Amino acid sequence: MKVDWMALGAVFAVSTGVVLGLVVLFSVGLRGMSAREDAREGGGNGVSGTVVAGVSFAACAAVVLFGLYLVVAG
Repeated sequence: MKVDWMALGAVFAVSTGVVLGLVVLFSVGLRGMSAREDAREGGGNGVSGTVVAGVSFAACAAVVLFGLYLVVAG
């Protein structure tokens, strides 16, 4: 049995990058929700925070669903 170390390293690098990107997207979504609450407490409507949170969480869901598709289709 022979291990293709280059392929294993590529999988590791891509998966690490995707996980870090997903964590950043989720953190941006949480920050958007926090900005929305801060704006509402200050008398604003907080629409920009809601939009940022919605887009970030939708992107997170898309990445997770694409990953599940890759696992199921493969």
